[in-house]
Amino acid sequence: MGVPGWFSRGRTESERFDDAIDASPGEQPEEFAEELALVGALRELGQAGRPDPATRARIRAEIEGRIGEPLPRRRWRPRMADLAAAGIALILGLGGLTLLLSRDALPGDALYSVKRAGEVTSLGLTFGDEAKAEKHLRFAANRVTELGRMNDAAPAAYQTALHDFGSDVRAGVAEFTELATTSGNRTGLTSLESWAQTQSRQLESEQAGVPESAREGFQQARLLLDRVQQRTSALGSRLSCYQITTGTTDELGLLPARGACTQQPLSPGGSTPSSPPPVPDSSVPSTDSPLPVRSSSSPTASGSPSTPAPTRTTTEVPRTPTPPSVPPPITAPTPPRISTPPAPPPVVSVPPLVPGLPPIVIG
Repeated sequence: MGVPGWFSRGRTESERFDDAIDASPGEQPEEFAEELALVGALRELGQAGRPDPATRARIRAEIEGRIGEPLPRRRWRPRMADLAAAGIALILGLGGLTLLLSRDALPGDALYSVKRAGEVTSLGLTFGDEAKAEKHLRFAANRVTELGRMNDAAPAAYQTALHDFGSDVRAGVAEFTELATTSGNRTGLTSLESWAQTQSRQLESEQAGVPESAREGFQQARLLLDRVQQRTSALGSRLSCYQITTGTTDELGLLPARGACTQQPLSPGGSTPSSPPPVPDSSVPSTDSPLPVRSSSSPTASGSPSTPAPTRTTTEVPRTPTPPSVPPPITAPTPPRISTPPAPPPVVSVPPLVPGLPPIVIG
């Protein structure tokens, strides 16, 4: 869509006038000489209209003399909300910087406690039992890696790292085994057993370079990982049993059941066994049994030859008991509903507003 010519020309003039105002006095074009002179006069008038310090002091003294008291001098004072916001921002900034610097801290360093506090906070902000168990195991693996980076550290630093390692291992294994046994996750138990084997081999390789006083802690950590392997193996072998755990727990979580592995009984269709068929009533004879036969022989005359008389059989058919007859219910007669007429509206009487006029009656 095109732009009218008069609009483009006006826009060009405005842009040239704007450039002329910003130009230095020696470079201003003659085209806008009158307009530029007016702009300069307005600028000088604005600067001249501002009172100088002596005039401002005289005006202030005159006002104070009229009101009879000195005017308060305005000073900038920070508000409590500004101070609180600045303090919170400073604390968050320092906390974030400290947490960033503590990522490479080792047990025994000054920032190691800050690093552990950050891990606890991260664990608290994690949702889901499986995700929390994985983070516990990840933190435990970090402790093993840190033990390999500690050179000539104090025995107390090794004890701190091993203590934190054991805490994370116990918490992670207890949560993970409970989830695996509940859902029948055999793959998860196998992965946990493999993780424990890997960490045990890494601890064994790092044990040679630690002080003699810290080797007992390394041995306890490896025994803990051996218990994890045994626990996961025992639970995995009973996932197909009717009873997987004993229902009791220890520091590593649920204890596996002992004894024979009894499979859960199932019907041939794969569902739970159905209820047994009802027992037939003994009072009604079965249709498979032979019906009773009653034979009757007619008397033979004396002296007549003994010839076999025809026999007549009578079959007794069981009769089904007739259910007792119940008379139909007798309905009680209900009286007819008679509609009641609505009550008449109340009568409202308003006294006369002007003397001599009758009152106003409504209703």
